[in-house]
Amino acid sequence: MIASAYLAAEGFEAELAEELRRARRRVTAWHGRLALSPDPPAHAAWALECWTAPAEIAVPSVKAGADALRAIQRNWACYAAAHHRRSTLITERLPPVKARPLAFPEPAPTGHLGAWTLLAPDRMLASPTKTSPFVNGEVAFVEDKEGPPSRAYLKLWEALTRLGRYPGPGDRCLDLGAAPGGWTWVLARLGAQVAAVDKAAMDPGVAAMRGVTVRAESAFGLDPRTEPKVDWLFSDVICYPARLLALVRRWIEADAARNLVCTIKFQGETDHEAAEAFAAIPGAVVFHSAHNKHELTFARLG
Repeated sequence: MIASAYLAAEGFEAELAEELRRARRRVTAWHGRLALSPDPPAHAAWALECWTAPAEIAVPSVKAGADALRAIQRNWACYAAAHHRRSTLITERLPPVKARPLAFPEPAPTGHLGAWTLLAPDRMLASPTKTSPFVNGEVAFVEDKEGPPSRAYLKLWEALTRLGRYPGPGDRCLDLGAAPGGWTWVLARLGAQVAAVDKAAMDPGVAAMRGVTVRAESAFGLDPRTEPKVDWLFSDVICYPARLLALVRRWIEADAARNLVCTIKFQGETDHEAAEAFAAIPGAVVFHSAHNKHELTFARLG
């Protein structure tokens, strides 16, 4: 019996497997990047999405597969790890699901979406519910090739889209480890007031944006007890997870930031204990986004 399934981003199956093991969720088989478990669904930071109600369905023909899915609900996303031709034929018989790129800050889709895959040519796994509204948990955007100084902006776009919350005009933001300015560019475009903190040089175009002030300081040298309170604290700073955890705890204990969004970067081995410590912070959300590399996103919203 399969009671839950977890889809890893490409190349991060080992991180997901270890996280599930530590959470005492058994994995009885892998289907491509999809971990199949007989245990009830649980949050997994390293999963792009979790299939929360999977069931195996006999599909003796392409028509039978499509009919079985349509009898459950309208909208389905296919994860084709194998049997690609047959999966395509079934998909063609279903109402189309358009995974078009979002134009940030366009909100995430709200329509109901299930997921399915062919475990064998005549055996389907289908879950009418899953934790992500996106096809295979992957968010695509209409990218800006000219404005931002780096591709890091996509991580923040995805984090804010998944959280469903955005800084707005007049919000006070602190961007730690800001250089060259990808996240500051996002925040300034939203109309926020941004203090960009980094000893490294900011991109001149970003530094000149309306609402941006640059502070050539270390993110770890700031004392949240003496800093003006901010609506949002952001950090994409490069450091070991334990050091970022201490920084985050200082700001929370000082009640100096209403909302926090930070990147937990792993250097070498994945520090699962640190990830669990972030997740244990009251109100925390920890996830691996489609635009993250060997890192997780931590958020705590007021």
